[in-house]
Amino acid sequence: MTLAQQIDLSAISDVTPEGSDYETVRRVIEMLTLDYQSQPSLETMAVRLGQSPSQLQKTFTRWAGLSPKAFLQAVTLDHAKRLLGREGMPLLETSIELGLSGPGRLHDLFVTHEAMSPGEWKAKGAGLTIRYGFFPSPFGLALVMATDRGLAGLAFADPGGEAACFDDMAERWPAANFVADQAATAPYAARVFDPAKWCGDQPLKVVLIGTDFQVRVWESLLEIPLGKAVTYSDIAARIGQPTASRAVGAAVGRNPISFVVPCHRALGKSGALTGYHWGLTRKRAMLGWEAGKLGG
Repeated sequence: MTLAQQIDLSAISDVTPEGSDYETVRRVIEMLTLDYQSQPSLETMAVRLGQSPSQLQKTFTRWAGLSPKAFLQAVTLDHAKRLLGREGMPLLETSIELGLSGPGRLHDLFVTHEAMSPGEWKAKGAGLTIRYGFFPSPFGLALVMATDRGLAGLAFADPGGEAACFDDMAERWPAANFVADQAATAPYAARVFDPAKWCGDQPLKVVLIGTDFQVRVWESLLEIPLGKAVTYSDIAARIGQPTASRAVGAAVGRNPISFVVPCHRALGKSGALTGYHWGLTRKRAMLGWEAGKLGG
């Protein structure tokens, strides 16, 4: 029996909105990805979705503050290259210098973090109680996991993938005690996905549970401001291991607190999105949503 089969997922249907905006956005992103050469028009996409062009326009504006056309521009390779900073400058330093004094940091989610000790990590969660709950989010169903020290996990699932999502996360700490607790985890979901609650005087507490190397990579990700991006090789250089790009990529992929620890802002050298543990469509959605928060 898997860990997911041992939990009660009945509450999911109570918090998952029918026909959510993200479902529409997800289908549009997939259309644009599959038909990249022809780039279907707003009218064509609306017909495929069974909506009017004005309905589709309103959905995107409500979801991200962007029109479908502006959203498309926000997830193109050219935009990704702009996110990476100016040519000829160290990209991570550029993003930090520009972000800390620029609009990106002003709009960002403020986070304070601590890391569990190597001994606690080796115990694989033994003696640790992790409370969890599923909540609707701008990027599909979100699985929120928290300890008494702060947010420890944030993952995403498409409809029907809830059990596999939980199993993926729970197997990272197989000895932990998992407790379904919507009430305890709801405040985290509310904070993370509502930019109006991203305030510096009350930073979000997170706890990083991983190896020493993974934690260093995740701490580096926390330095990337909204509206900026870095490459895996930049992160490797930043943590003092410039030849460890591949290992950095693996650590980024194992980030347990997606979106909050913004692994979606890590790109390939060319600006290509490369991989994302919860799917490239979701990574594109996150980057486009963030572009909308900065005014496109």
